[in-house]
Amino acid sequence: MDVRIPSQTLKRCLAAAVLFLSLSGLAVELAQSIWPLQTDEMPLGFVSLSYEQNLPTWFSSHLILICAALLALISFTEGGHGAEYRRHWRGLAFIFVYISLDEAVELHEGLNLLFETSGFLYFGWTIPFGLLVIGLAITYWKFLWDLPPRTRWRFVLAAMLYVGGALGVELPLGYWTDLHGDDNLTYGLLDWFEESLEICGMSVFAWSLGSYLMSGEEGLHVGPVSNES
Repeated sequence: MDVRIPSQTLKRCLAAAVLFLSLSGLAVELAQSIWPLQTDEMPLGFVSLSYEQNLPTWFSSHLILICAALLALISFTEGGHGAEYRRHWRGLAFIFVYISLDEAVELHEGLNLLFETSGFLYFGWTIPFGLLVIGLAITYWKFLWDLPPRTRWRFVLAAMLYVGGALGVELPLGYWTDLHGDDNLTYGLLDWFEESLEICGMSVFAWSLGSYLMSGEEGLHVGPVSNES
């Protein structure tokens, strides 16, 4: 079975979604600083990046789940990188299923109860997740290096954007929250910047996976797998 994904169309759709969600989220934070509005309620809460169970959360969790499905599809390709690193692709698919679930219900927030930290580590979940990211980077180094160059650097860009938001911005956000709380414009803008980077990074990754699947160097031929690697 051959699958062809229109890469340019996918890129335009994802770029439009990221732009809409990011600008809408920024408008909500600025509106909150001017008028004492309840941003967790409709209609502002529906597009706010600072709250859950709304449009940005729905988009992000489903986009991550789509990435997990694309990663799983690549693991079933009959040749090339998808076959050589089959377990790596499937490992990433499982990881992204978890990230999708975490995005929807915020599982990582529960880890804050295990750490009594302050300052940049105010949000204690950044400690185990930071170590996990380092471990994954070491484990997947050869996998990443053996990718086609264009795909490799797209993956690197996506990771820098997503991890830079999820962990990089979370550190100064924790520092600010520890000193000034979360009911102020600076907190709102830092949180908006973090969430925007995460959505942008995951969108780049989804586009990279789609482009990789339709590339001439790999293609997508799904069928019975005879030799596990």
